Amino acid sequence: MSLLPYGLIELPVWGYALVTFVTIQTMFLGVTLYLHRDQSHGGLILHPSLRHVFRFWLWFSSGAITKEWVAVHRRHHAHADQPGDPHSPVVFGLRRVLFEGYELYSVAAHDAETLKNYGRGTPQDWLERRLYSAYPHHGIVVFVAAHLLLFGVPGIVMIAVHLVAQPFFAGGVINGLGHAVGYRSFEMPSTATNLVPWALLLGGEELHNNHHAFPRSARFAVQRWEIDIGWLWIRLFSALGLARVRWVAPRPQLERRRRDLNADTVNALFTHRMHVLRDYARRVVLPVCRELARREPHGSLPVIAPKLLVRHPALLAEEARRKLRELLERHEVLRRVVEYRDSLQLLWNGTGANPARAVAQLREWCSRAEGSGIRALRDFAQGLPAYARG
Repeated sequence: MSLLPYGLIELPVWGYALVTFVTIQTMFLGVTLYLHRDQSHGGLILHPSLRHVFRFWLWFSSGAITKEWVAVHRRHHAHADQPGDPHSPVVFGLRRVLFEGYELYSVAAHDAETLKNYGRGTPQDWLERRLYSAYPHHGIVVFVAAHLLLFGVPGIVMIAVHLVAQPFFAGGVINGLGHAVGYRSFEMPSTATNLVPWALLLGGEELHNNHHAFPRSARFAVQRWEIDIGWLWIRLFSALGLARVRWVAPRPQLERRRRDLNADTVNALFTHRMHVLRDYARRVVLPVCRELARREPHGSLPVIAPKLLVRHPALLAEEARRKLRELLERHEVLRRVVEYRDSLQLLWNGTGANPARAVAQLREWCSRAEGSGIRALRDFAQGLPAYARG
């Protein structure tokens, strides 16, 4: 009789919770390492045996098909927060993505054009054609049956928690909250945010802003105080010969004693352009806003001004753009700060075409910035030679 309610294995409550936690974490690990970093972006190369393990576990425990997942994710990057993004809260609303993320994913995953345009390079071997893609739901059926056989009635709760985990956390939380709340280390046209700096529970996917800034990077942690649990697993698998890292997001190495503006400086600024823009916001835009707020009559500088100046222009609504235009018309110093930032970005765009000209333009930019009369801008320009390639 004891086998009926408890199955072949009877565990304490914490034992059932632990087994469920392990099955979910293994699924998340397969998503972030295999589907995301290896298959979608190629910044990580997993050993074929490890790829097979993850591909089987994802089919077995979630019904995920490699080509479908990869195609939907690549389309998300190609149209991030724009029409065509399969699951953006900007397009569909946060509530719908949070609670109906799996439905949105399913629509895109079964779109023939999406699979054709974005699903290239994924496995097409005998197992994929005759088992995984041919019978996408059979794995879950066996998964459920195994849980009922092994754990009996408690297995029902374990199954429910497991099957809800991926669509809610991976689909809803990352694709929904990961574009709505949290902090942004890097400004870009996408609204992606980092949910927490210590990404331990969802395989490192919580560092979503970092990933959108550096999509190919096998390591999602960019700041030195951030933790990407997926990267820790990559280091382990690399030590065992089961993984090879192709590319990681560069971290600038500041050499304070450097004073020369040369081709190496231009290349370093281009390589670390996301970091440079972040530093510009922190070391120029925000200090100038604080200084202006102290000098101007109380209330003349809106509290939202720093956010409007730092936010990527593509993400500003029409009302926000109107307020920004009024702000720049009213305060010349802010207009000049924005113009210097935009001209620095234009300089990067021509780096590859004519390196010598880019060096001359950088020297001219720094000369003008140092003579601008804006102390924060002068200090920033004087610090640019410290950037090294890293």
